[in-house]
Amino acid sequence: MPPKKRNSGTTPNKELKPSVKSASPDKKESPELSVKKHREKDAKFVTLCKSLHVTDPVCDHAWMLWKTVQDSMDEAADSQRRLWGACLYVAVTELDAACFTLTQVQKAVDLNVKQFLALVRKMDVNLDTISTRVDSVLTRLEKKYDVTLALYQRFDKTCKQIFALDSDGKEVETIRSCWTMFLLAKGKALQMEDDLVISFQLLLCVLELFIKRCPPDLLQPLYQSAISKAQSPPTRTSRRNQSKAKPRPPEPELDMQLLETLCKENECNLDEVKDVYQNSFSAFLNSVDLSRAPDFLQVNDFSKQYEEHYLKSRDFDGRLFLDGDETLLAPKLEIMQVERTPKKNLPEEDPVLIPPQTPVKAAMDSIQQLRVDLTSSSDQPSANLATYFKNCTVDPTVEVLKRVETLGQVFGQRFAQAVGPHCMVLGRQRFTLGTRMYYRVMESMLKSEEKRLSVQNFSKLLNDSTFHTSLLACALEVIMATYGGSCFKTGAYSHGGGGDQAETDLSFPWILDVFKLAAFDFYKVIESFIKAEPTLSKDIVKHLESCEHLIMKSIAWRTGSPLFELLRQMHEEGPAEQVEAPAAFNQPLQHNHTAADLYLSPMRPGHRILPPESSATPNSQPACQAPTQPAPQGAGQTPRHSRSNSLSLFYKKLYRLAYMRLKVLCSYLLSTRPHEELEPIMWTLFQHTLQHEYELMRDRHLDQLMMSAMYAICKVKNVDLRFKTIVTAYKNMPNTNQETFKHVLISEGHYDSIIVFYNQVFMQKLKTNILQYASTRPPTLSPIPQIPRSPYKFPSSPLRVPGSNNVYISPLKSPRMSPGIMTPRSRMLVSIGESFGLSNRFQKINQMVNSSDRSLKRSLDLGSTPKPLKRLRFDVDGQDEADGSKTSGDSTLIQKLAEMNSTRSRMQEQKMKEDAESRKE
Repeated sequence: MPPKKRNSGTTPNKELKPSVKSASPDKKESPELSVKKHREKDAKFVTLCKSLHVTDPVCDHAWMLWKTVQDSMDEAADSQRRLWGACLYVAVTELDAACFTLTQVQKAVDLNVKQFLALVRKMDVNLDTISTRVDSVLTRLEKKYDVTLALYQRFDKTCKQIFALDSDGKEVETIRSCWTMFLLAKGKALQMEDDLVISFQLLLCVLELFIKRCPPDLLQPLYQSAISKAQSPPTRTSRRNQSKAKPRPPEPELDMQLLETLCKENECNLDEVKDVYQNSFSAFLNSVDLSRAPDFLQVNDFSKQYEEHYLKSRDFDGRLFLDGDETLLAPKLEIMQVERTPKKNLPEEDPVLIPPQTPVKAAMDSIQQLRVDLTSSSDQPSANLATYFKNCTVDPTVEVLKRVETLGQVFGQRFAQAVGPHCMVLGRQRFTLGTRMYYRVMESMLKSEEKRLSVQNFSKLLNDSTFHTSLLACALEVIMATYGGSCFKTGAYSHGGGGDQAETDLSFPWILDVFKLAAFDFYKVIESFIKAEPTLSKDIVKHLESCEHLIMKSIAWRTGSPLFELLRQMHEEGPAEQVEAPAAFNQPLQHNHTAADLYLSPMRPGHRILPPESSATPNSQPACQAPTQPAPQGAGQTPRHSRSNSLSLFYKKLYRLAYMRLKVLCSYLLSTRPHEELEPIMWTLFQHTLQHEYELMRDRHLDQLMMSAMYAICKVKNVDLRFKTIVTAYKNMPNTNQETFKHVLISEGHYDSIIVFYNQVFMQKLKTNILQYASTRPPTLSPIPQIPRSPYKFPSSPLRVPGSNNVYISPLKSPRMSPGIMTPRSRMLVSIGESFGLSNRFQKINQMVNSSDRSLKRSLDLGSTPKPLKRLRFDVDGQDEADGSKTSGDSTLIQKLAEMNSTRSRMQEQKMKEDAESRKE
């Protein structure tokens, strides 16, 4: 622990010096820098090291890094000091030396957080310049900074609504005390300081405490009236000294009226904030012993305690937000973009472009919408679902309820371990929401299967434990992703390397580890889940699709995955068996598989025997029931083995994902080279590896094979493309992680860079096949997969009205959802059943529908005169003239429709006449 005696007013560098002795990982090493040992180094570099109180090993390591990158970094001489600071930060991170904090080195080199982190990442000019440990620290630090910045901006805005200006400036001291206490509470009560939602809920708890302890004259009227009379703070503090002789009364209980006001003003769920207060925040209050604190808390009460936490964490000093310190504040343009909040339009105002939402508001809106969607759902099986259970040959009700209870206990414990020891109640709340969605989606799936198969007995599916666990895990992943927010997704699902995720990371695939669920089994339910739950937002659908991609790229290929057993069994059937015929690549991918098809498909190909003319689709054999006897064989017919639906669909999607990523990487690197010739060859080698050498994917990543295939073909085709160039381009691709090329499995327990993997593993395994591409008779090229659009449609997206260019309709998901959230960029919003305003707005709608003019001004102003245009406009009906003049009458489209209707009417009349004449004859 850092020493208790600290002076909060001293500079950070002076504060840190005594802490090095107690926190240095090497106690035998002197914390003082020996100048004599570093005479060969630049004197200014040594001076910087002394100012940051680094040790000799850190100084040597940082200098070695500097010598490595100085020739590759294109930096001016005046930024040399900044590069030294970045090297020192990398050195203390890799050596785990407690020499200085991030804020201290920032001040030494005069950079803000974003600039400094970007500089450190820029240093990675070679594959091994920065370790995966440093990458992980930078990612976590950046996310923590983004969350803290968003919280402070919301805190600053909220305080202006709570506290009144005081001539003595007392509100400033109150705000400083409140923010410092929040930083301390976040650091002590939460293990995940980068969790936006729980941190914001904790911030409201801190505000509740300060408001009820604050003198009424420092509060705005809304919060003066919000405080319960029984909780009103004392107006006098003259008896403060009496607390030394007489113990202070117990801390007043939570003021529910005040907390309800705070939650309402900040659009936060009251029950969740109450649970955070009663569990995590109350435990924190007991730990800091507020019984000795005065009625009005001072900043010094928490500053020293927070300083110890800050020095121990060695990141940024959150107190500097209060001072507007340049090391913490983002560029002004970025702050303005974040601080702007959507404004509601007045009834008679013309709609305006609404700026992006703040991270906190976006998270609160997503959670509110999720809870609204699940309001009508129960955490117990519905009557319809219970009927499905009873119709089964073996009633699964008892096992389903028992499984949910068991997994709920496991989830709550692991959630508390990750977030904080007092957060088990929050975990149970989220599990309850997940259970509601689990039962609702299950019922929707069964209804679809009943309609598709015309059966009601789903005994085999509903007694499949893996199906239920996967469905529940998918529901919980939706809940966790919603609470995790879509604003800070750094590293959320890019863990594709060989390293393990930290326990405090709740992002996917954390839920798989909690339930001990195989990723290959989880993937089977994703597509059916999305189709069965139409209320999922676009962000959540994209998140689940990203989870599916992550499974196909790496997680499903981990040792112990059932995928390898399926592949082994398939190859045992003989060389004629193929998991997916290459000839089918250029055919559209059919997304008509259901969860029942995938979970009930044979685990071992060949166990079910089907007649040659029969179909393996569920239409001929219901997916709910397994065949009890082999189908009879006709004379002279040979038995045909059914193929695993789950494996076949997995490889169909895998091939298309693999080619899509290869195509993107080729577009980065081969735009000026014979791109059209090399890409199909690279794909052929890539596809051959996935199909015939799938063991190379074990505990590895799809992109590792992709880059190796690209490099191999370039070598045999004499194309000068270095691995360093490939990796540099790869880092710019979406959903990538540096562990993918820095931490590659070479042999059991041994990892190295992707270059070592290529030379020692990939090339050795595929050398014969690779050299064939240099011969005069190369292998036949594999067909190019047809890349379809995402199979996951968004039913809530606005749809264009046929025959109109500027009118869209969108289903109303919830009556509580504000129109501004649904269509923030609409020209005019109409909500059926609500007050719409004056009648002239209906005339404007008619004008929008009938008019072909797409200009907002002209569509809303009936009397305006068209302005001349400088260029032709062929995209609007009736405006083909250079001056923008319109043809008289209706638009061309309407005229054509009228002509078509008239022609059709004449044809019908003519046919009726001919029929009448034929009957007469």
